[in-house]
Amino acid sequence: MAGSAYEGFAGGDGEIAAPRSMEWEGPGRRGRPGCPGCPGRPGRPGREEAGPESGESGRVRPVNVRSEAVRSEDDAGPRGAGSRGAPRRQPTRETAARTYPRALPVVPVRARGLTVEDAAGRRYLDCSSGSGALALGHNHPVVLEAIRRVLDSGAPLHAMGLTTPVEDAFVTELLRTLPPRLSAHARVRFCGPGGTDPVDTAVALARAATGRAPVVTVTGAHHRAAAEACCPADAGEPPAGVLLEPVRGADGVLTVPDAWLRDLRRITAERSVPLIADETETGVGRTGAFWAVDHSGVTPDVLILSKAIGGSLPLAAVVHHDALDGHDALNALDDRLDGHRYDSDGHRTGFPRYRAGASGAATFRGNQLALAAGAATLAHVREQRLAEHAATLGGRILSRLRDLAAEFACVADVRGRGLMIGMELAPPDGALDGTPGAADRPHTGSELAAAVQRECLHRGLIVDLTGPARNVVRLLPPLIVTEEQTSAVLDRLADAVQAVDRRRDGHAPPHRAHVPH
Repeated sequence: MAGSAYEGFAGGDGEIAAPRSMEWEGPGRRGRPGCPGCPGRPGRPGREEAGPESGESGRVRPVNVRSEAVRSEDDAGPRGAGSRGAPRRQPTRETAARTYPRALPVVPVRARGLTVEDAAGRRYLDCSSGSGALALGHNHPVVLEAIRRVLDSGAPLHAMGLTTPVEDAFVTELLRTLPPRLSAHARVRFCGPGGTDPVDTAVALARAATGRAPVVTVTGAHHRAAAEACCPADAGEPPAGVLLEPVRGADGVLTVPDAWLRDLRRITAERSVPLIADETETGVGRTGAFWAVDHSGVTPDVLILSKAIGGSLPLAAVVHHDALDGHDALNALDDRLDGHRYDSDGHRTGFPRYRAGASGAATFRGNQLALAAGAATLAHVREQRLAEHAATLGGRILSRLRDLAAEFACVADVRGRGLMIGMELAPPDGALDGTPGAADRPHTGSELAAAVQRECLHRGLIVDLTGPARNVVRLLPPLIVTEEQTSAVLDRLADAVQAVDRRRDGHAPPHRAHVPH
């Protein structure tokens, strides 16, 4: 891959370890992972055995036999024509703004649960979960079955804004999961699936309901003084709303303290300021509770939902308290969102007023396949108590990573909640004080994190990087991850950190097994 940090590894060239995942050969059964609530089924005929990889060690087991499904670079069939050569063609076909595949040069052709297989037959444990969109991992059977039912039924796949049985089933399941004080008074507004669409909709809703314009976004320190600054008692008109993420993933997996959030909820309620919780990444059991606000017992006025609610397909919605849904506010909201003018009876008049960010009436809201996949996901997470499972395994991961922080000075901090965990990398003071060869070693937090990500990839583990300086290794495994798989993930990550730490100190990196193709 030209220009890639992993040039030579992307298209099947060079040296790379190719572990077999435990998921392909789950404990005690063939073919399906041993995940909570996952139905078993016979293994796939003709597939080679996964191998006796140990859940205790998680060590890399090189694959010396090329996958039978990968015959040549120009293969057709399920892997697509020329799938192995895709990374080499990408620079001449796609914009350079596509940075994610350049950071992770994997051409996925097959996936199930936690495991991804690339075009060369290598398998990886995926701890990015589509940046949190895959609550049940790849191709979970309950999600696939829900999608097939819609496809086989002859129902419309696109029914913009119209009520359908699929949409009704999704809303019914969604209401079951909400905090009780919101569920009893909830209204659901679907919007475009883009990342900013539900945020634009929530902000427009708060402005329409309050008649005020400013919306305060909480990004700084979490203490009472910050809460007072959000809603000044004597400094004029309060804002139209206060918007926050219970766990700020893009800022490096920073958790809002529960006590501070309760204090903010009290202040906003006293001053009639809508509290907007953005649960785009934290929802659907990710943090060890179904919604991250559940940890604090706070009920927001507005919930922003996306990613996992679509069951791996694009879907976004805003759930709000019906107190914000009065007739005047509703008309104002519709006017703001679809850009048209209305008369006093609600009839559209004149030409649309085009505005930036008018997303509430986006064409692809409420996709039927996404609604079906989302309803199946919400129900499975609720019925199988996967939020509690995430809390248990998340605690185990945090404990093991804190042991790493005590052992390796380059691990500056470990934090998170449930299965949303960040490991911050930073160079120790004076670590590279002019020692020979120091210029060739990672010496900033972002370089250390990128090096850990590369070493993880060599060991068959996909992790994400986040934070303003991209110096935080983020773990977002699917909620169906097993204890055995968790052990493999932790062991591979520990090996990667050790390799980077050795390189930082001037030692040679460990030998990597060569995989013939």
